Amino acid sequence: MGKQRNYKSFLTTIIIVSTFGGLLFGYDTGVINGALPYMSEEDQLDLNAFTEGLVTSSLLFGAALGAVLGGRLSDYIGRRKNILNLAVLFFVATLGCTLAPNVTVMVIFRFILGFAVGGASVTVPTYLAEMSPVERRGRMVTQNELMIVTGQLLAFVFNAILGSTMSDNSHVWRYMLAIAALPAVFLFFGMLKMPESPRWFVSKGKNENAFQVLQKIREGSRAESELHEIEKAFAEEKEMEKASLKDLAVPWVRRIVFLGIGIAVVQQITGVNSIMYYGTQILENSGFQTEAALIGNIANGVISVLATFLGIWLLGKIGRRPMLLTGLAGTTTALLLIGIFSTLLEGTATLPYVVLTLTVMFLTFQQGAVSPVTWLMLSEIFPLKLRGLGMGVAVFFLWIVNFFIGLTFPILLDKVGLSMTFFVFVALGIAAITFVHKFLPETKGLSLEELELKFRLHGNQGEQNYLNKDESVMK
Repeated sequence: MGKQRNYKSFLTTIIIVSTFGGLLFGYDTGVINGALPYMSEEDQLDLNAFTEGLVTSSLLFGAALGAVLGGRLSDYIGRRKNILNLAVLFFVATLGCTLAPNVTVMVIFRFILGFAVGGASVTVPTYLAEMSPVERRGRMVTQNELMIVTGQLLAFVFNAILGSTMSDNSHVWRYMLAIAALPAVFLFFGMLKMPESPRWFVSKGKNENAFQVLQKIREGSRAESELHEIEKAFAEEKEMEKASLKDLAVPWVRRIVFLGIGIAVVQQITGVNSIMYYGTQILENSGFQTEAALIGNIANGVISVLATFLGIWLLGKIGRRPMLLTGLAGTTTALLLIGIFSTLLEGTATLPYVVLTLTVMFLTFQQGAVSPVTWLMLSEIFPLKLRGLGMGVAVFFLWIVNFFIGLTFPILLDKVGLSMTFFVFVALGIAAITFVHKFLPETKGLSLEELELKFRLHGNQGEQNYLNKDESVMK
């Protein structure tokens, strides 16, 4: 019994320590929300609409590259070592941003910080998935999602506290950014005591090391049987030819990659990150003072955390398609109402409270339906052969679209105003609903093999009967 408690508590420690990578991801993407108004002041970085977008989105461009290279690097040097390197990168880049004397230095260090964010976005979930027992895998991996939104909430809370208590200090934004150095230190020293993934050890032929790790994180005889499973799975993968870009010539492969890109783009064009990055500006634009906007923005962080819990619970109850369509209908309606009320109530004392209520409504649908389905479907639609290529391309597109939205949102806000900016996102929301309705298949309740067969048979008469499959079709 004592041994069982030991392995469970060790697994819990692994989750807590490694998901600080997710917390840093959330904090560094959320902190800019409150820092921008102070950074923009004349005696600080003197930002205009374009440089505001550049400072925000440079992190996202770095994240796109970090996500692509982070996975490969963790395959080469190991998950644990890669997370250690990322912790150092988080720390150095945080200090660089905190001490930045001008826009150029800020953009360079935000790009480096983004590289760490992108690397963490692929390495931490991989590490968690490989350390967790199969029956706890879903729960362990979703802990990282929770840590990301918790990091954003913490950023909003610290922004509000510092903005309220130090509003007369023009360097307050530097304190907001500096806080991220603390979890980076914790992640580094915590990971020094964590073991390497047994899956990675097997991939490097270090099976004895893999067994030693499994003995610490599994009960009794499970360590040995799981080692054999990992060895078998790795041997099968080694024999299997991985997909490359030339495989896009095959129609069903092209269709799955197209759907993966579509799911990733849909999650971003709802405009979620315009609220996560520029929520304070949106509330300022609607009529709040900066301090009040910072405090109001905490509601966006709280609802993101609560809705993520709701989304995780709903995934087991509802089909992916209806959940995604409902989420998109909700986000698009919220954006439409923000656009309408921004015109009807312009200049009134009521408008900021209406806008805050509607951003909370938007995030309930986004974090409670759209985001959880996105990540789950991306992990479901790609067969093993295609997973590396498919996930890499989809996540790259997700970050690039995120980058363009981060760059253009303050420019749109400056040039066409709050109302028209949100009408642009309403049009994108309608396009997203159309895409999901027309192209996206239901994946709930199907094994990965059944899904692959469904895609292979798409457009053939046999698709309706794909479950009564002939084994030879799979070869």
